[in-house]
Amino acid sequence: MKEKILIIGSGAREHAIAVALARSPQQPELICFSGARNPGIAELCGAYGIGSITDASAVAAFAVEHTPTLAIVGPEAPLATGVADALWAAKIPVVGPTQALARIESSKGFARELLAKYNIPGNPFFQRFESLDGLEEVLGRFPNRHVIKDDGLAGGKGVKVCGDHLLSQDDSLAFCSELVESGHPFVVEEKIEGEEFSLMSFCDGETLRHMPAVQDHKRAYEGDKGPNTGGMGTYTDADHKLPFLTDADIAEAQTINERVTAALAQECGAPYQGILYGGFMVTKDGVKLIEYNARFGDPESLNLLSLLETDFVAVCRAIADQTLDQQTVSFAGEASVCKYIVPDGYPDAPRKGDAVSLPSQLPAEVTLFLSAVDVKDGELIATGSRTVAVVGRAATIAEAEVLCEQVVQQIPGPFFHRTDIGTAALIARRVEHMKSLRSA
Repeated sequence: MKEKILIIGSGAREHAIAVALARSPQQPELICFSGARNPGIAELCGAYGIGSITDASAVAAFAVEHTPTLAIVGPEAPLATGVADALWAAKIPVVGPTQALARIESSKGFARELLAKYNIPGNPFFQRFESLDGLEEVLGRFPNRHVIKDDGLAGGKGVKVCGDHLLSQDDSLAFCSELVESGHPFVVEEKIEGEEFSLMSFCDGETLRHMPAVQDHKRAYEGDKGPNTGGMGTYTDADHKLPFLTDADIAEAQTINERVTAALAQECGAPYQGILYGGFMVTKDGVKLIEYNARFGDPESLNLLSLLETDFVAVCRAIADQTLDQQTVSFAGEASVCKYIVPDGYPDAPRKGDAVSLPSQLPAEVTLFLSAVDVKDGELIATGSRTVAVVGRAATIAEAEVLCEQVVQQIPGPFFHRTDIGTAALIARRVEHMKSLRSA
């Protein structure tokens, strides 16, 4: 039977998902339900519903009307509101965990406590708070070495780091007070030093198929300066490691993902079926967990789905049917660099409504993914968030970066991007940083 696949979400991640599904030899029919119309996705889809993706009953009603054979949930918010549960209840298999399992992302405290309960390595010191009781004592233990995280979903922007965003004990107390007043529990963690990387795994609840390691760049400006964003760009290496990681680091992260999958099954009494995304930091004391996400990273997925050689429809079906043990998954032995173009003023006060002019021709090794754009009178208009992502693939990171940068430079207007992502200078700094930490 020909697959008919429902994609939920409207960003560049979902555009990349649609592109990867569309190139399957199975030629699936694609439909989409999202909060806004992404012209890149619309080009590949039949039916396209617009509505609230966090309204589980609205998503399920659209699905029941259009009878997909499979659904894939892109963003985290619908997973946290039980969209996967509603689709399974309507007899539609889903790539994406149920609400209880998605707590691995929607509650920072749940994730930390799961690792602690099942003796899974990777936790720094942490404590979850619902009030300010006992807070000063914990902050006092790590006066200049703590991180404060909103327990819930905050679009990658609910984390403040001592010495970075928090310049004094008073700043830390004020941020915690703000969270408590808004009714948000929070987690205080010991600040760890190292290099961040993402390791995502396709997961059917028992079997995991690991993806290449990726490094994301959260800060808005060159040299890792400025406010946090959803991610300004990413790179992967041809050997599927990263220049600052060892084989042992990769193995450690893969093992943590495997043990967390088993712990979730035990804790929630159900299999985790979807993408398990571990955000890790390699330190002088091994690999530590920063946080878990319950879906594809954005931008990480843009790199990885561009490199995926296996039929993505077959991988999604194996996740939903719990037959991933019978499915090999392979990625091209190439490096990749992704850079986001964003409106001036992003992320705090982005410009909106500017025309986006894309190159008419692209090199074969470069792909464009549309994100926060709309079509008005036949032209693309930026709607205020990350606008367009450009992914270049080549034999080395340096070559992929040049390909990517050349295309980014052809997109004019009041936009900016990080020119340093994937450059030799930035990577050398990462490698040097890890070398000095490991030898300390």
